Amino acid sequence: MPELPEVESLRRSLLDLVVGRRVESIRVRESRLREGVDGRALRRDLAGRRCLGISRRAKYLILEFEREARLLVHLGMSGRFFATTEAEPLDRHDHLIFTLDHGGQLRYRDPRRFGLVRSGSARSFARDPRLTELGPEPFDPVFDGTHLAVRARGRRGPVKPFLMDARVVVGVGNIYASEALHRAGIHPARRVDRIAAARWEGLARAVREILAASIERGGTTLADFVDGRGRAGEYATALGVYGREGEPCPVCGAAIRRSVQAARSTYHCPRCQR
Repeated sequence: MPELPEVESLRRSLLDLVVGRRVESIRVRESRLREGVDGRALRRDLAGRRCLGISRRAKYLILEFEREARLLVHLGMSGRFFATTEAEPLDRHDHLIFTLDHGGQLRYRDPRRFGLVRSGSARSFARDPRLTELGPEPFDPVFDGTHLAVRARGRRGPVKPFLMDARVVVGVGNIYASEALHRAGIHPARRVDRIAAARWEGLARAVREILAASIERGGTTLADFVDGRGRAGEYATALGVYGREGEPCPVCGAAIRRSVQAARSTYHCPRCQR
């Protein structure tokens, strides 16, 4: 699943291609995504309107249009949202096609159909629980060690699932939780009620550093993620522990171990992380 750095990389890649362009037509070839796509609402809200900007909240992409119209996109497990030309042959999984005023197209492709594409107003999305019930962005000033320590009060579970809880902080998926915990020197199974304040601060700093580094390199492509221009992310070559079971830790040389937490693969260094 694309995580925060991948969605942010996608956002940045689409800015020059989409902002300032007007939607000429919208075609829905397959409406059966995670939630049914309402083609009539898409055309009512977006057709004839110019895109004014693109923002991101957690792993949601938000395209902003004239007259306060919005398009909310979540890539799910296998979604792609990309710019192309009308001459590009359609893929069988190109479910939505937005034709723009310069003849180019935005297409939403999703083989597994776990994504979400829906339109609405700025006011409606300001009340949408998908967005309002989320925790802070990792680059927001309110996200720091104190925030993590406060949210951990009364809990006893392991730190890695805690860090991946979008109500605590958004955008820290499985890959980046493993990487941030390694950088902070914290074992992924350590209970949150046994982490001192200074270590919480180090973990918050590690989250920001890891995510920023991944964004700088276009995100992590382990399977088929590409941005809006078709470019793969390059951060996979910089991963310290994720997917490197049995390989030497880049810090101390100990063999990296793999375990399973909450049905997800977890990677850590048995020497560096306590």
